[in-house]
Amino acid sequence: MPRFPLSFRLIRDDKYQQDDPKGRTVAKTATSAKYAVTPRPCAHLLVVDDEPEVRFMLGRLLEAEGYKTELAANGVETMEKLSHDRADLVILDVMLAGENGFDLLTAIRRISEIPVILLSGRHTESDRVLGLRLGADDYIAKPFSAAELAARVASVLRRVNRRETPRSTLLQFEHLTIDVLAREVKISGELVPTTAKEFDLLAFMARSPRQVFSREQLLAHVWGSSSDWQDDGTVTEHVRRVRRKIETDPEHPRWVRTVRGVGYRFEP
Repeated sequence: MPRFPLSFRLIRDDKYQQDDPKGRTVAKTATSAKYAVTPRPCAHLLVVDDEPEVRFMLGRLLEAEGYKTELAANGVETMEKLSHDRADLVILDVMLAGENGFDLLTAIRRISEIPVILLSGRHTESDRVLGLRLGADDYIAKPFSAAELAARVASVLRRVNRRETPRSTLLQFEHLTIDVLAREVKISGELVPTTAKEFDLLAFMARSPRQVFSREQLLAHVWGSSSDWQDDGTVTEHVRRVRRKIETDPEHPRWVRTVRGVGYRFEP
């Protein structure tokens, strides 16, 4: 890990402040000792930010709290690290150069349930709501203090620790098998060809059996979109296609059920 960049200043032993090259205050001066948080032992964090100085500063702050950290500058590096290395949590800046952090969050959710905390200079409610709907576990608006970041990370990791077991990447329901990592659907061992979005839709619903999702929710989680700029009939059409491929009788579906007036649910 490189040394602190020059823009990172140790104000006092217990206070930090960092200004990025664009002049935005990223971390407010704060007394971290006052809000000391003990992290989960050996928790491994992946920090994603396109600004090298901000990236290194965040890594150092989190290492000072007892975490192990890895750094990524873009979506390609992020997905590569997640596919090869174990991480307990991702800290993701929404404003990546040439990329949309929300799109990267959607890509992460397609392959993993790893907790994600979004960082953003955007303070609008719509951005926070979109991030949470896409699967973020928390959303922190800039500027923020080192103490707040550490507390939020520890809080998310505590929630993860309370889960009984991590969600499996191999979903088995009678003769229907969904392999999330291989992105394959099989009926009685026979491969069923699906498009990328058909698979994403089926896998997303199957990971939350019996939970009812509205078309708007499915647009947000699967397409990273909303009914404001995409017709929710897109969801209806993809549900129809999925049923034709996995149901014995698509008119009377066994797996993907319609909940009238609300949306759809996957029936295990």
